[in-house]
Amino acid sequence: MKKFFYIIISLLAINQAQAQLHEIGVFGGGANYIGDIGKTNYIAPNEPAFGIIYKWNRSKRHSWRFSAITGKISGNDLESKIPGREDRGFKFENNVTELSAGLEFNFFDFDLHQQPFFVTPYIYTGLSYFKYDNLYFIGNLQRTEKDSWAMAIPMTVGIKMKISNKLVLGLESGARYTFADDLDGSFPKSNTLSHLKFGNTNSKDWYVFTGATLTYTFGQNPCFCVE
Repeated sequence: MKKFFYIIISLLAINQAQAQLHEIGVFGGGANYIGDIGKTNYIAPNEPAFGIIYKWNRSKRHSWRFSAITGKISGNDLESKIPGREDRGFKFENNVTELSAGLEFNFFDFDLHQQPFFVTPYIYTGLSYFKYDNLYFIGNLQRTEKDSWAMAIPMTVGIKMKISNKLVLGLESGARYTFADDLDGSFPKSNTLSHLKFGNTNSKDWYVFTGATLTYTFGQNPCFCVE
């Protein structure tokens, strides 16, 4: 984790050219969760997710990125290969709505005005603020107490390509390390429900958005040259 943040801080120090090119578009794909119920696969989208995305390209290598994504997450112990979970038989569903802002870094120069078609891998991170339902279990039945907001750190990898003069297509998968442990109902917030806790209380929950982005570019052509 420390190495990851060191990379991000280094990227922020890149010399910024005065680009005025913007992108706005949509995200569509799937969501999955990693926690105390169900499977433990990191990339295994099993529920729908969609949202909107905006990028402000500050150079050929990096952009400021903002997004709003909503999706459903779920887990079922009967789909797990862990014997204890299979015997327990819990399952849950939750809804996550996320606002995110941060830095996207391109591994290759990505100048939309210079080349007819090109591809680059990229990474993205920043901060996410998300809404979800507080869950708990009575027996093996899910109950909802209220909703809450929490912070998460997105860690996204992807690849994007220019497919026309104005359109950019991207494919990405982004894991969110959350500062919450009750997305699946294993750690109720209310003190009156503390006896219903289960699972690993020292590990936070994760959720993952995997899918495609399609953005439309607009704005004044940037100059990435040195005068």
